[in-house]
Amino acid sequence: MSRRRRAVLLLGLALALGGLAAADVSRREAALARRLGPAVTAVVARRPLAPGDRVAADRLSVRRVPARYAPAGGLTSPGEAVGMRVTAAIPAGAYVTTGVLGGGPGETTSGPALRAGERVADLTAAGPADLITPGGRVDVLITRDPAHGGPGQTTLALEDVEVLAAAPGDPGEGAGAGAGVPRVRASLRVTVRQAVFLAAAQAFSREVRLLPRAPGDDRRGAAGIAVGADLAP
Repeated sequence: MSRRRRAVLLLGLALALGGLAAADVSRREAALARRLGPAVTAVVARRPLAPGDRVAADRLSVRRVPARYAPAGGLTSPGEAVGMRVTAAIPAGAYVTTGVLGGGPGETTSGPALRAGERVADLTAAGPADLITPGGRVDVLITRDPAHGGPGQTTLALEDVEVLAAAPGDPGEGAGAGAGVPRVRASLRVTVRQAVFLAAAQAFSREVRLLPRAPGDDRRGAAGIAVGADLAP
């Protein structure tokens, strides 16, 4: 085979492989866009806000984020927060949500919404949005990803957690076990340790699920129950 013919064949092969790679990237990008949902507007703090501060427009900005990751109770316009009183510290760049805002102009508040040592944990989880409402209580289930191809495990991680804000989330997409599962975006009243745990669970677990409790049901003691792939505790 002549050098010229070999060069033409190699060029053709390179073009074909490049086309396949580009098509694969396009498919992956489209799949990612479907999972994340459309971009929505979220209000964030331009500068830190301390408990008791009145919110001014120049201390806010907006950010476009995928709908799947928009915070529960998140605001879409700075005007919704202007004049409200901050009830929990909001770092610069953090989302501004209804769970950390109190009385409007001319109103007084009965005190901070959070007690000492408490935090607001925002998460998107599987769960019935119509039954998970502000003021309600939930239990938190964590399903871990299988380690090294082994079986996964579902654990009752937290019990009787207060819901500060909640809104419907996008149903699970795709063809896996989570396809079509109702989802909810929720803000929960938790301790610092629990907030760190929930952040890690969202990042590394297969699924986080919220189980609504009946009003007045404050029974505890089941936390730590775990079930493996063999459905045995």
